[in-house]
Amino acid sequence: MQNFTPGSALVGGALIGLSASIYLLGLGRIAGISGILASATKLDDAGDGRGEKVAFLAGLLAAGIALRLVAPSVFSTGPGMTLPWVVAAGLLVGYGTRLGGGCTSGHGVCGLSRLSIRSLAATVTFMATGALTVWVVRHVFEVTP
Repeated sequence: MQNFTPGSALVGGALIGLSASIYLLGLGRIAGISGILASATKLDDAGDGRGEKVAFLAGLLAAGIALRLVAPSVFSTGPGMTLPWVVAAGLLVGYGTRLGGGCTSGHGVCGLSRLSIRSLAATVTFMATGALTVWVVRHVFEVTP
């Protein structure tokens, strides 16, 4: 936890919750990013409402770009974590969550707020897999931050 800052974590979590709430209240749908991306790019049959999904994704990208311009230091990574690695990791997480029929934001934010047992099981699985991955990278491949 060398780079953990509670303030930015709290603000980030609040913004994620706010955006998920706006999406749910405005459109009546769960803001599962992997599902939204799959629908927006026609990777599955749930193509209805494609316009708002594309707009939501564009907003995510625009917010990231704006933050990069305003505070580039928040995008710093540890040793060996270059942009291609971060992008590859994000794509693998997205693919894995779609393959498993879920989404970290859909289950971890929206599902848990609805007290869904299925979402709790999915979130525990996501977190355990992440912890196992960190352990393997640090102890088997001996990569340290």
